[in-house]
Amino acid sequence: MKILVINAGSSSLKYQLIDMDTNDLLAKGICEQISYDNCTFTHKVPSDESKNIIKKPQLMADHMAAINIVLDTLTSAEHGVIKSMDEIGAVGHRVLHGGEKFKGSVLFDEKVEEAIKECFPLGPLHNPANLTGIKACEAIMKGVPQVAVFDTGFHSTMPDYAYMYALPYEYYEKYGIRRYGFHGTSHRFVSKRCIELLGSPEHSKIVTCHLGNGSSISAVVDGKCFDTTMGVTPLEGIIMGTRCGSIDPAIVPIIMKNENLTPDEIDTVMNKKSGMLGLTGTSDNRTIEQRAKQGDKRAKLVESMLCHQLTKYIGGFAAAMGGLDAVVFTGGIGENNPQYRTRVAEKLEFLGTAINEETNTLRGEEVEISVPGSKVKLFVIPTNEELMIAQDTKEIVEAL
Repeated sequence: MKILVINAGSSSLKYQLIDMDTNDLLAKGICEQISYDNCTFTHKVPSDESKNIIKKPQLMADHMAAINIVLDTLTSAEHGVIKSMDEIGAVGHRVLHGGEKFKGSVLFDEKVEEAIKECFPLGPLHNPANLTGIKACEAIMKGVPQVAVFDTGFHSTMPDYAYMYALPYEYYEKYGIRRYGFHGTSHRFVSKRCIELLGSPEHSKIVTCHLGNGSSISAVVDGKCFDTTMGVTPLEGIIMGTRCGSIDPAIVPIIMKNENLTPDEIDTVMNKKSGMLGLTGTSDNRTIEQRAKQGDKRAKLVESMLCHQLTKYIGGFAAAMGGLDAVVFTGGIGENNPQYRTRVAEKLEFLGTAINEETNTLRGEEVEISVPGSKVKLFVIPTNEELMIAQDTKEIVEAL
């Protein structure tokens, strides 16, 4: 079975076509700036670069037009990897927020559509766009099963004492204000793989660190999420590319009053103008890494802040779980920045971490980076959220 994985944003649409018989990635790409004059289309075929299309200007009035372009390209003689659309057995869609309505992935229907709409207030930027992508595929690919895979689903196993905030209880009842967590498909993928690397023990306590432009950390007990750093939105937690992460809530009204900002404007400051960008002027960790090596004080500050927060959360989660078997690093930064991994491991030596500096030099590869016999295992496991979505989709469709 071939599964098309779709991640629709407000003005973008990412896709991957995966052969589930072999787990091979057949093609991937992105439609950018949909509905704008400067929209472009990128399509890549890993097995045959001659079929690639890179940043081609392409008129796309809406997501339906983008889906049509994707399908036409996948089936074209020049750039395609399948003969017809009939080869696509199902479509798996990333949906950001499932609130308390969805504990796992589901087959899309009218009831699911209404429930996704009810979660719009919790994910106002992402959920409407995610639903637009589903509806566009449904209209074009008639009869092809559409599956919704929720970013929040993996974290639905958290106990109430981990997800509740100490606010008036009525806000939870009226507005659903609680911790939901995100990057769920990534944390699920790497924690599952980590358990396999540990020898598939019946019981395990793992901390997974998804580090990139958006970053989150999760505590995973026996394969299930116990706690996580992101909250009702992806803003909470550690420092990120453009997000501030956790701050004193009283800072918000102070800045609003002094800068005369509206709620939407302060939200933009915290989500899009803070984090690494706010401190250094760039959200590119590779640039920050280079500047830090050259002695840039703010770049070095960001690195120290991130390592401090990582250490604090990992140690805290280990205490909350009552032990720690392994730590996993994943995501663009987690997979490609050895010095962060070294600094964190050295701080956590009291827990039993011992890093192997030789294997830790590797970037972007699955590898154990702890020394043989280390009490707490350290792994780099490249994430594959699209494959996780495809696996869920295949399982649901085959059960029909």
